[in-house]
Amino acid sequence: MAEIRAAGGEVYGITSEPNSLAIEAEDAWNMTIPVVGDPHHEIRRDLKDRGWIDIFYNSDCGHLRARDWVSHPKGYYQPAVVAIDKSQRVLYKWRCVPKYSNMSGAGARPEPRYVWKKINQAVATFSEENACYDEKPFMGSEELSWFKFLLVMVGHGWFIRPKAFPLLRDGGKDKVSPKDAMRRWQFFLMAWVLALVVFPVKWVAVVTALWMILLLPGLREIHRQFQNE
Repeated sequence: MAEIRAAGGEVYGITSEPNSLAIEAEDAWNMTIPVVGDPHHEIRRDLKDRGWIDIFYNSDCGHLRARDWVSHPKGYYQPAVVAIDKSQRVLYKWRCVPKYSNMSGAGARPEPRYVWKKINQAVATFSEENACYDEKPFMGSEELSWFKFLLVMVGHGWFIRPKAFPLLRDGGKDKVSPKDAMRRWQFFLMAWVLALVVFPVKWVAVVTALWMILLLPGLREIHRQFQNE
């Protein structure tokens, strides 16, 4: 941030949450950038109309579950980054394309230093053309496969129905972390191995088939609610 501001720039955050929540987040997280809420996607549409960036958004928020303190009337944004100079030239832009390889958009983000370097390179070219989408940025962390993502949610739902992790506020934390959900699989698989030792294989096969049938509706619902292009 110091380098960006020293160069005459500024960073803004835009969220599809209500503006009241954006203001609350600025204070609670001691943020150093201004953040504005755009629950009705007015800013998103304006960015698209200007030809700067077209952000993906998911209109199905079912996996977030009902919360009495927030709503997404037009759906929630997928992550995106756009850098614009004073002449309104797009110096850099990236948008998350939700797909299985990035957990429907819940995966990694471009590394900040990498993005800042790309912006400086665009400034140095003195071109009048807008930057194209960065389709292969250097990410700040590794992506989690969709299969493992499903395992985490199934473990979180106690192997009966996949359960996404909730969005919390006021410093609250879910009682179960993704690591805890994966640890449950160890005991779950041990129980199946023990069942194979104690009971006839046919019985275990029947119970396994019944369990998979019980799990199927939840898996189908998760695939419907999460956005994959």
